[in-house]
Amino acid sequence: MKVAFVSTRGIPNHYGGLEEFAENVATRLAAKGIEVLVYNPDFHPYKKNEFKGVRIKHIYSPEKKIGAGANFIYDFLSLKDAIREQCDIILICGYTTAAFSLLLLNPKKSIIITNIDGLEWKRSKHSAMVQKLTRWFEKIAVKKSAHVISDNMGIKEYVADVYGVDSTFIAYAADPYAVTDNSMLVSFDLEPLKYFLLIGRLEPENNIEMILDGIAAAKDDTPVHIFAGIETKFAKYLLSKYKEVKKIHFRGWLSGQQNLAVLRRNAKLYFHGHSVGGTNPSLLEAMAAGAFIAAHDNVFNRYVLQNNALYFENASQVSSLIENLSRLEKSRASFAEENIRQIKEKYNWDKITSEYLTLFRQFA
Repeated sequence: MKVAFVSTRGIPNHYGGLEEFAENVATRLAAKGIEVLVYNPDFHPYKKNEFKGVRIKHIYSPEKKIGAGANFIYDFLSLKDAIREQCDIILICGYTTAAFSLLLLNPKKSIIITNIDGLEWKRSKHSAMVQKLTRWFEKIAVKKSAHVISDNMGIKEYVADVYGVDSTFIAYAADPYAVTDNSMLVSFDLEPLKYFLLIGRLEPENNIEMILDGIAAAKDDTPVHIFAGIETKFAKYLLSKYKEVKKIHFRGWLSGQQNLAVLRRNAKLYFHGHSVGGTNPSLLEAMAAGAFIAAHDNVFNRYVLQNNALYFENASQVSSLIENLSRLEKSRASFAEENIRQIKEKYNWDKITSEYLTLFRQFA
């Protein structure tokens, strides 16, 4: 069986969640004797043609010249090549810029399976026109794929309700981290349990402003440290809005999963505001680190965290959580223990890979 992964920014991971997924699942499939092909954009820093048993193909992408629109070209060229390679299974990792290619290409000998990832059209950073276009891409991906994968039960229910399609639920995964050395906190002038934490892209649909409004209004002086890129227009807006709030600190982006795990584990409270669907990788990483999590209250986060987190729907509820934290902290240890157990038993890469392999064998 020959499997291709398309519509990611390549492996080894230098970008984000879908790339982490592709690296972990592709290399594990290769270790099981499956012929695996992953497409990398030509600007990816890894230039070799093989990675841990996975064949790498470098495909032209003009992203450096024309921006995000280049992904339509890159995905089209990758999908076209995977069809030419006569791959048994072509896994599309996120539909946004790949779906349109399904209208142009005819994979006679390949089975297209799409992991739709999240509800991209709900991202409030997009204009109304882009949201409408993205929702159309979602419809194409669901209707033109031989099968659809949902990484969250909320997504599975959405696909069934909206399109009448029975997708397969296969979750995302994370590696549990043994946090035993807190020395890296010193470099950021932090002490265990004396700071709030927020990690993630500064985008409107991640409810960053809601969280920071709640923290700013709370009758509590605990500082919050935000580790995220600050180059976007919305990020600059947030920096300007909270520049006079002394307890809000934007620290820029930090790489290294072990460093992030230490920050998450030692935070007095870790805020997760994502709301547009899917099983978010950063949420699983927080669970794996044993963080005390306060999450935006939506069906996707509830499916993952269940009763093992605090929840908020608005800024006033964020303030209330903070002001009542001394009473709520009694749940810290039990929440962390259960979340780590869920990572080990339910959201682990070996289990996820086996579920993908089972599905691929049903179709190949």
